[in-house]
Amino acid sequence: MTTRPDPADAGAPRRIPRRVVPAVFWTLVLAALLLVFRPWASGQDTEAPARPAAAAGGATAPAPSSLPGSSRGASPSAGPAAGPSMPRSAPTRLRIPKIGVDAPFTGLKIGPSGALDPPPADDTNLVGWQESGTSPGERGTAIVAGHLDTATAPAVFARLGELKAGDTFEVSRADGTTAVFLVDSVEEFSKDDFPDQRVYEDTPDALVRLITCAGPYDRKARDYTENLVVFAHLEESGERTAPAAGGR
Repeated sequence: MTTRPDPADAGAPRRIPRRVVPAVFWTLVLAALLLVFRPWASGQDTEAPARPAAAAGGATAPAPSSLPGSSRGASPSAGPAAGPSMPRSAPTRLRIPKIGVDAPFTGLKIGPSGALDPPPADDTNLVGWQESGTSPGERGTAIVAGHLDTATAPAVFARLGELKAGDTFEVSRADGTTAVFLVDSVEEFSKDDFPDQRVYEDTPDALVRLITCAGPYDRKARDYTENLVVFAHLEESGERTAPAAGGR
């Protein structure tokens, strides 16, 4: 049985008997001398801080509370802003001249399954954005999705895989400005091993991801096996008056 100390003694200073004071004094003096003459080690810790684990799962969009930009007044958890940004404004039109895209936007919501609902399947010239998250041009990561094809014809992102690093595209916005984005990379990922953390990253920069299906079509699952993601960032000269909106 363990005897607990009297609560009245917890944290109370204890009186040092007079006969042991000289020993304590010289012990402290010796310790001080050792500290003065000890050669201190230089450099950083040899063990790097642990990196956060990557998010698991397929290409399912996180719930609005965990997706960058979903909290209106919250600042990104990353460091200070490193690039240009624009005020929040809903996107109205996506233009990618290189692959012939000139399409209007529709807002997309997070469905009951926790995945981002896709744009309507019967419209071949329509893109959607995750409207509870970051808007294109705003600080954070904006998510833009479009179909590769429909049951009857190629769709708006049929040629998205033709984009390369260094290409540009534009997003017209409801506030009358246009955000110009520069492509950083174009990559394909298995839907069973989709890099959620990288795609939906929390960031102080203004980023956008263009996402569509890719890879072989699985007839049993009635879905493509991969996703194609275009990683892009807002250019420094990205804000200017938007041209008049075109037709569908």
